[in-house]
Amino acid sequence: MTDGQKPKRPTGNGTDRPPRPMDDAARRPSGANGTQETGRRGPVGGKRHQGRVLALQLLYELDVAGHGVDEVLARTFAEQPSATALRVHVERLVRGVLAERDEIDPYIAAAAPAFPLPQLPAIDRNVLRLAIFELLREPSVPPKAAINEAVELAKEYGGDNSSRFVNGVLGTVVERVRRSTGAKPSRGAPGAAPRPPAVAETAVDSEGSPSPMAEPEVDSTDA
Repeated sequence: MTDGQKPKRPTGNGTDRPPRPMDDAARRPSGANGTQETGRRGPVGGKRHQGRVLALQLLYELDVAGHGVDEVLARTFAEQPSATALRVHVERLVRGVLAERDEIDPYIAAAAPAFPLPQLPAIDRNVLRLAIFELLREPSVPPKAAINEAVELAKEYGGDNSSRFVNGVLGTVVERVRRSTGAKPSRGAPGAAPRPPAVAETAVDSEGSPSPMAEPEVDSTDA
Protein backbone atom coordinates (compact mmCIF):
# COMPACT_ATOMS: atom_id res chain seq x y z
CA MET A 1 0.00 0.00 0.00
CA THR A 2 1.71 3.18 -1.18
CA ASP A 3 1.54 6.55 0.54
CA GLY A 4 -1.57 8.47 -0.42
CA GLN A 5 -3.36 5.40 -1.71
CA LYS A 6 -6.75 4.93 -0.10
CA PRO A 7 -7.41 1.18 0.22
CA LYS A 8 -10.88 -0.25 0.04
CA ARG A 9 -12.17 -2.09 3.07
CA PRO A 10 -13.05 -5.62 1.93
CA THR A 11 -16.22 -7.29 3.09
CA GLY A 12 -15.35 -10.89 2.31
CA ASN A 13 -18.49 -12.58 1.09
CA GLY A 14 -20.46 -9.34 1.26
CA THR A 15 -21.38 -9.52 4.91
CA ASP A 16 -19.39 -8.51 7.96
CA ARG A 17 -18.45 -11.49 10.10
CA PRO A 18 -18.74 -11.25 13.89
CA PRO A 19 -16.34 -13.10 16.20
CA ARG A 20 -17.12 -16.78 16.53
CA PRO A 21 -18.59 -17.99 19.80
CA MET A 22 -16.53 -20.00 22.30
CA ASP A 23 -18.38 -22.44 24.50
CA ASP A 24 -17.30 -23.22 28.06
CA ALA A 25 -15.74 -26.54 27.11
CA ALA A 26 -13.65 -25.02 24.34
CA ARG A 27 -12.29 -22.40 26.72
CA ARG A 28 -10.70 -25.05 28.96
CA PRO A 29 -7.24 -26.43 28.13
CA SER A 30 -7.42 -29.54 25.96
CA GLY A 31 -6.68 -33.02 27.19
CA ALA A 32 -3.39 -34.74 26.54
CA ASN A 33 -4.86 -37.10 23.95
CA GLY A 34 -5.85 -34.21 21.67
CA THR A 35 -9.32 -35.60 20.95
CA GLN A 36 -12.48 -33.65 20.26
CA GLU A 37 -14.39 -35.25 23.13
CA THR A 38 -16.52 -32.99 25.37
CA GLY A 39 -16.14 -30.11 22.97
CA ARG A 40 -12.38 -29.77 23.39
CA ARG A 41 -10.16 -28.88 20.50
CA GLY A 42 -7.57 -31.02 18.72
CA PRO A 43 -3.81 -31.24 19.29
CA VAL A 44 -2.59 -29.09 22.13
CA GLY A 45 -0.43 -26.18 21.02
CA GLY A 46 1.30 -25.78 24.36
CA LYS A 47 0.62 -23.94 27.58
CA ARG A 48 1.75 -20.60 26.20
CA HIS A 49 -0.73 -20.95 23.35
CA GLN A 50 -3.52 -21.76 25.80
CA GLY A 51 -2.54 -18.69 27.79
CA ARG A 52 -2.70 -16.48 24.71
CA VAL A 53 -6.13 -17.80 23.79
CA LEU A 54 -7.52 -17.08 27.24
CA ALA A 55 -5.77 -13.72 27.44
CA LEU A 56 -7.30 -12.72 24.10
CA GLN A 57 -10.76 -13.74 25.32
CA LEU A 58 -10.35 -11.57 28.42
CA LEU A 59 -8.87 -8.60 26.57
CA TYR A 60 -11.78 -8.78 24.14
CA GLU A 61 -14.30 -8.65 26.98
CA LEU A 62 -12.46 -5.85 28.75
CA ASP A 63 -12.27 -3.83 25.54
CA VAL A 64 -15.85 -4.33 24.38
CA ALA A 65 -17.84 -4.54 27.62
CA GLY A 66 -15.69 -2.28 29.79
CA HIS A 67 -15.74 -4.61 32.78
CA GLY A 68 -13.09 -4.25 35.49
CA VAL A 69 -9.97 -6.37 35.11
CA ASP A 70 -10.03 -7.71 38.67
CA GLU A 71 -13.65 -8.81 38.32
CA VAL A 72 -13.07 -10.43 34.93
CA LEU A 73 -9.98 -12.34 36.06
CA ALA A 74 -11.64 -13.54 39.28
CA ARG A 75 -14.80 -14.68 37.48
CA THR A 76 -12.90 -16.39 34.69
CA PHE A 77 -10.68 -18.44 36.98
CA ALA A 78 -13.59 -19.28 39.27
CA GLU A 79 -15.51 -20.67 36.26
CA GLN A 80 -12.45 -22.25 34.64
CA PRO A 81 -10.09 -23.70 37.24
CA SER A 82 -6.60 -23.59 35.76
CA ALA A 83 -3.08 -24.58 36.71
CA THR A 84 -1.20 -21.92 38.64
CA ALA A 85 1.36 -21.44 35.86
CA LEU A 86 -1.39 -20.82 33.30
CA ARG A 87 -3.15 -18.35 35.58
CA VAL A 88 0.08 -16.45 36.18
CA HIS A 89 0.80 -16.32 32.45
CA VAL A 90 -2.70 -15.13 31.54
CA GLU A 91 -2.77 -12.48 34.24
CA ARG A 92 0.67 -11.21 33.23
CA LEU A 93 -0.44 -10.87 29.61
CA VAL A 94 -3.77 -9.21 30.40
CA ARG A 95 -2.49 -6.78 33.00
CA GLY A 96 0.61 -6.11 30.93
CA VAL A 97 -1.36 -5.17 27.82
CA LEU A 98 -3.63 -2.88 29.82
CA ALA A 99 -0.70 -1.20 31.57
CA GLU A 100 1.28 -0.72 28.37
CA ARG A 101 -1.53 0.33 26.04
CA ASP A 102 -0.29 3.90 25.80
CA GLU A 103 2.98 2.55 24.43
CA ILE A 104 1.52 -0.31 22.37
CA ASP A 105 -1.22 1.55 20.50
CA PRO A 106 1.09 4.07 18.78
CA TYR A 107 2.94 1.14 17.19
CA ILE A 108 -0.34 0.01 15.61
CA ALA A 109 -1.27 3.52 14.53
CA ALA A 110 2.12 4.08 12.91
CA ALA A 111 2.08 0.73 11.09
CA ALA A 112 -1.49 1.11 9.77
CA PRO A 113 -2.20 4.86 9.58
CA ALA A 114 -5.11 4.38 7.16
CA PHE A 115 -7.08 2.46 9.80
CA PRO A 116 -7.76 4.36 13.05
CA LEU A 117 -7.48 2.07 16.04
CA PRO A 118 -11.05 2.64 17.30
CA GLN A 119 -12.37 1.56 13.89
CA LEU A 120 -10.53 -1.76 13.85
CA PRO A 121 -12.52 -4.85 14.83
CA ALA A 122 -12.01 -5.60 18.52
CA ILE A 123 -10.48 -8.99 17.74
CA ASP A 124 -7.83 -7.54 15.42
CA ARG A 125 -7.09 -4.70 17.80
CA ASN A 126 -6.49 -7.00 20.76
CA VAL A 127 -4.57 -9.65 18.82
CA LEU A 128 -2.18 -6.87 17.80
CA ARG A 129 -1.94 -5.49 21.34
CA LEU A 130 -1.18 -8.92 22.74
CA ALA A 131 1.53 -9.64 20.17
CA ILE A 132 3.17 -6.22 20.52
CA PHE A 133 3.24 -6.60 24.29
CA GLU A 134 5.13 -9.85 23.82
CA LEU A 135 7.52 -8.21 21.36
CA LEU A 136 8.23 -5.40 23.81
CA ARG A 137 8.07 -7.05 27.22
CA GLU A 138 8.46 -10.83 26.86
CA PRO A 139 12.12 -11.45 25.92
CA SER A 140 11.71 -15.21 26.41
CA VAL A 141 9.27 -15.31 23.45
CA PRO A 142 10.98 -15.26 20.03
CA PRO A 143 9.49 -12.54 17.80
CA LYS A 144 8.74 -15.16 15.14
CA ALA A 145 6.65 -17.15 17.65
CA ALA A 146 4.76 -14.05 18.81
CA ILE A 147 3.94 -13.10 15.21
CA ASN A 148 2.96 -16.59 14.12
CA GLU A 149 0.69 -17.04 17.13
CA ALA A 150 -0.98 -13.68 16.46
CA VAL A 151 -1.58 -14.63 12.83
CA GLU A 152 -3.19 -17.91 13.87
CA LEU A 153 -5.43 -16.16 16.42
CA ALA A 154 -6.49 -13.59 13.83
CA LYS A 155 -7.10 -16.30 11.24
CA GLU A 156 -9.44 -18.18 13.55
CA TYR A 157 -11.22 -15.35 15.34
CA GLY A 158 -11.10 -12.42 12.93
CA GLY A 159 -12.48 -11.48 9.55
CA ASP A 160 -11.48 -12.79 6.15
CA ASN A 161 -8.39 -10.57 5.86
CA SER A 162 -7.53 -10.28 9.54
CA SER A 163 -4.58 -12.67 9.50
CA ARG A 164 -2.96 -10.89 6.55
CA PHE A 165 -3.57 -7.52 8.15
CA VAL A 166 -2.10 -8.64 11.47
CA ASN A 167 0.92 -10.19 9.76
CA GLY A 168 1.59 -7.00 7.80
CA VAL A 169 1.25 -4.72 10.81
CA LEU A 170 3.49 -6.89 12.98
CA GLY A 171 6.09 -7.16 10.23
CA THR A 172 6.36 -3.37 10.33
CA VAL A 173 6.25 -3.20 14.12
CA VAL A 174 9.03 -5.74 14.65
CA GLU A 175 11.34 -3.71 12.41
CA ARG A 176 10.56 -0.56 14.38
CA VAL A 177 11.21 -2.39 17.66
CA ARG A 178 14.51 -3.68 16.29
CA ARG A 179 15.59 -0.18 15.26
CA SER A 180 14.57 1.40 18.55
CA THR A 181 16.28 -1.22 20.72
CA GLY A 182 19.23 -2.09 18.51
CA ALA A 183 18.19 -5.75 18.70
CA LYS A 184 17.89 -8.06 15.73
CA PRO A 185 14.84 -10.23 16.38
CA SER A 186 13.92 -13.25 14.33
CA ARG A 187 11.22 -12.29 11.88
CA GLY A 188 7.98 -14.12 11.31
CA ALA A 189 6.54 -14.53 7.85
CA PRO A 190 7.52 -11.47 5.78
CA GLY A 191 4.70 -8.95 6.13
CA ALA A 192 3.40 -7.25 3.05
CA ALA A 193 1.77 -3.87 3.42
CA PRO A 194 -1.09 -4.33 5.87
CA ARG A 195 -4.46 -5.02 4.35
CA PRO A 196 -7.56 -3.75 6.12
CA PRO A 197 -9.46 -6.35 8.13
CA ALA A 198 -13.03 -7.25 7.43
CA VAL A 199 -15.32 -5.33 9.74
CA ALA A 200 -16.50 -7.52 12.60
CA GLU A 201 -19.58 -6.62 14.54
CA THR A 202 -19.29 -7.23 18.28
CA ALA A 203 -21.72 -9.76 19.67
CA VAL A 204 -22.97 -8.85 23.14
CA ASP A 205 -25.09 -11.07 25.30
CA SER A 206 -28.16 -10.01 27.27
CA GLU A 207 -26.03 -9.01 30.27
CA GLY A 208 -23.85 -6.69 28.25
CA SER A 209 -20.89 -9.09 28.00
CA PRO A 210 -19.36 -9.88 24.62
CA SER A 211 -20.06 -13.32 23.26
CA PRO A 212 -16.96 -15.44 23.95
CA MET A 213 -14.95 -16.89 21.08
CA ALA A 214 -14.29 -20.39 19.80
CA GLU A 215 -10.85 -21.86 20.48
CA PRO A 216 -8.80 -22.42 17.31
CA GLU A 217 -7.78 -25.75 15.84
CA VAL A 218 -4.09 -24.86 15.64
CA ASP A 219 -0.93 -26.72 16.44
CA SER A 220 1.57 -24.18 17.71
CA THR A 221 4.95 -24.47 19.35
CA ASP A 222 5.15 -23.97 23.09
CA ALA A 223 6.98 -20.67 22.68
